Amino acid sequence: MSLFYIPRKAPAEAFPPLLHHISNDVVAIGGDLSMSRLLAAYRRGIFPWDSFKGEILWWSPDPRLVLFPEQIRITRSLRKRINNAGFIVTLDQAFEQVISQCAATREETWLNSEMQKAYIKLHNKGFAHSVETWFEGSLVGGFYGVSLGKIFFGESMFSLMNDASKVALARFCEQLQSWRFPLIDCQVHTSHLESLGAVEISRQDFLMHLNWCNTPSPNWALAFSEKI
Repeated sequence: MSLFYIPRKAPAEAFPPLLHHISNDVVAIGGDLSMSRLLAAYRRGIFPWDSFKGEILWWSPDPRLVLFPEQIRITRSLRKRINNAGFIVTLDQAFEQVISQCAATREETWLNSEMQKAYIKLHNKGFAHSVETWFEGSLVGGFYGVSLGKIFFGESMFSLMNDASKVALARFCEQLQSWRFPLIDCQVHTSHLESLGAVEISRQDFLMHLNWCNTPSPNWALAFSEKI
């Protein structure tokens, strides 16, 4: 099956229509990483991941891995780590450090400098956010993603200490529950996220949740910054 091609100067909304008719996880190729194109992609359940011969690949996996915040699985040992390990979890305090660590902790990464700059621009405009875990003043874990309305699209995470990213995700799910976010998009299956309660749903079901992108966003500046 041939891929839908997006010329670099095409309008930001130039993505394939009727995604439920496309069987591939990769739904388009080409375009650029402009802010307007990225936001248009996320609103359609599409995200950039990797490239082919210098052209961006745009994905909409079927099935889609998601985590319903109220269904996060916290084991007894993880709960002890959350309560007693001395971690501090913050929001949007070190976005550039988080995305840099996400890239650095992988031998082969799609998260190149161009991709990092694109998400930093989204962060500076309030569309991308990071969650950080600190221990004794050092950044030891966290993740980042894009938020539109009341959908959070997770992108990448890292951990330099045992359970550091899990602690960040557990605290974040508490916050999203209070904001009544229906789900976190985890994109594709990993055993790590499955162990934390993430489940696969069909692309069609996922796309139905995207109406939440049009709801008012919470005030991220009022989110947590306390020890947990």
